[in-house]
Amino acid sequence: MTNPGRVMRQGLLAALLLGACAAASAQDAAARQPEPNTRVPKGVMRYAPTGFPDRIVASPAQEASTGIAVAWRTAATVSAPLLEIVVAGDSPDMGEPRRIMATSTLLKTENGNAHHHRVDVGALQPDTLYAWRVQGDRTWSAWHHTRTAAKASGPLTLLYFGDTQNKNVSLTTRVVREAMRYAPDARLALYAGDLVSGGDGEDDNEWGEWFEANEALPTSLVVAPAPGNHEYFEEFEDTPQERRVLGAHWPVTFALPGNGVAQARRTTYWFDYQDVRVVVIDGTSALDLGTAEAQAAWLDQALASNPHRWSIVMTHQPFFSPREGRDNVALRRHLLPVIRKHQVDLVLQGHDHVYGRLKSPPPVFVVSVTGAKQYRLSDEARKTMRPVAEDTQLFQVLRFDGPRLRYEARTATGRLYDAFELVDDGANGKQLIERTEGRIEARACARTETLKGRADRCWE
Repeated sequence: MTNPGRVMRQGLLAALLLGACAAASAQDAAARQPEPNTRVPKGVMRYAPTGFPDRIVASPAQEASTGIAVAWRTAATVSAPLLEIVVAGDSPDMGEPRRIMATSTLLKTENGNAHHHRVDVGALQPDTLYAWRVQGDRTWSAWHHTRTAAKASGPLTLLYFGDTQNKNVSLTTRVVREAMRYAPDARLALYAGDLVSGGDGEDDNEWGEWFEANEALPTSLVVAPAPGNHEYFEEFEDTPQERRVLGAHWPVTFALPGNGVAQARRTTYWFDYQDVRVVVIDGTSALDLGTAEAQAAWLDQALASNPHRWSIVMTHQPFFSPREGRDNVALRRHLLPVIRKHQVDLVLQGHDHVYGRLKSPPPVFVVSVTGAKQYRLSDEARKTMRPVAEDTQLFQVLRFDGPRLRYEARTATGRLYDAFELVDDGANGKQLIERTEGRIEARACARTETLKGRADRCWE
């Protein structure tokens, strides 16, 4: 005889198991879905400006031993706030600081109206630790510490990051933290463009996530970025009037030197940091807006006047692309001869979301990627570049010490992926020495397609 209670219990257990399986299946399906580009749910205002200063970032002056520039953001109710700066000491009594009034620029975004502020600080002492803070609405930021550049003969450590661009808080944060743990003595951070993705109605959220992902780096080091194509947007898209236009965030987010070429004044610049001259060019403007020749003439002047041992050119789009289907001819036609004429040491690049180092210097051409979007290597890159990598988040540490430059590319977990040295041998020029000890095995993408079904990418 059937037990009704037992049948009921079995039916209930089966229903619970079925429900649990369905829930697990739904969770698995959700886990396989592409992660949103920001963590901000639709309708949530996570990064609205307030009276409290945020998005605070220091950048080098043209001569980084005697000046810095600082940018920050507040609500639009704050105009012409102050920056205070003083030589850092060990007492909580900061003494009487120097006070400088900011200039303020209005920016309207999906998060509301904001004022972005800028202060240029000059007449500083070389190799000196300064404490500084910025003003909001009846409040101040924390006191931040930034050291000015030392004399040219002093050792220097800097960080170089490829594109961050996507899922910054989710997946860029760990790389930045690892870089700062590995190179706590770094004083300068270079970013090779596409800091954010843009163009999706969340531009301000993305910039908010970029600053959150970088945490203390923009106020502990000085930051020098190159503009990428994603710092631009397409105006009048899909019409005969379509054109590239620089996004509104770029000119106000960073306080960069104003010494660029007239045709790309807001996106090109150079500065001297100890024994290194860094020149930033704008590949998007060169390729899409016809400024390649003008940038080449300006670059020629910037490099010809370099009194230092080392030179770096940074641009977003590579001169020699490691990704299939990309060929930036205008860069090689107009700018590459200038780079070779002046025997530039390093060309630091992004854009292609893989890693690749061109085998035949000088100069040494490097493409790297920090962020989550990962592409695939071309067959040509596998033949002409070494090492190369797919599906790998990286940061780079460069250490200058007199006649020797040591370069290291490390993965998101700090493992050594690439290393070499450039040694200045005087009359014999600079020699490249490969450093293979401790490098991990070459990395390649094991996926046939992304979660969105794209076979031309590895992860997005």
